[in-house]
Amino acid sequence: MSEAYRLLGTPSAGGILIVADHASNRVPDDIALGIDPALMSEHIAIDIGVAGIAEHMVRHDGVAAMLGNVSRLVCDTNRTETDPAAIPEASDGHPIPGNIGIDREARLARFHRPFHHRLTRLLADTPPALTLILHSYTPRLASRPDELRPWHCGLLYDNDDRGARLAQPLLEADGLVVGDQLPYSGKVYNAAIERHVESAGRAYLYIEVRQDLIEDRAGQAEWAERLERICRQIGAQLAR
Repeated sequence: MSEAYRLLGTPSAGGILIVADHASNRVPDDIALGIDPALMSEHIAIDIGVAGIAEHMVRHDGVAAMLGNVSRLVCDTNRTETDPAAIPEASDGHPIPGNIGIDREARLARFHRPFHHRLTRLLADTPPALTLILHSYTPRLASRPDELRPWHCGLLYDNDDRGARLAQPLLEADGLVVGDQLPYSGKVYNAAIERHVESAGRAYLYIEVRQDLIEDRAGQAEWAERLERICRQIGAQLAR
């Protein structure tokens, strides 16, 4: 484990690697964000439920996970370094005063680069059959209270939609409503896609699960079983 990430399970070539940038709401003691502490348990600070899913999934052989180890408000590794949102000064209408006027270069060097350098090495040293990029989203943004997000999950991709196209009917067979490139688009917020998978032709599935479905251990266990099963099927089909 490092300041920037933690590894779960044993990475193995031909297995499944889970990547969850926003799995933690940790703020190092020497960083003060200057926000209401209650916000640190909300979606602006953490992708609720994804760490629990990963912890369940890595109990299976051949499954490992690389999880972000600081809040996305400290450093968002799913944004490129040049994106202002990599160290956000506001999120969903909430100002983050502790991120204004800071030494951005130092923050990126401390968290962003170590995360991506370790992920690069991990993918090269033990290339998985499938990389599962895992996020969650709020059913309703505070800044857009009239905009309901009713999908159970969303599939994201840029140019390579192989994983999404195989996953969609499998998810729908479980009775789920699946949003294609919703509520976000892999063509816009695609640091993980662009840098680590599509650029190298690696097979991946990028999914966002609605957070109210995975905010407790029962929901996390249910989605862990589902995603492990579906990832195995996708990996096998893509290997043919």
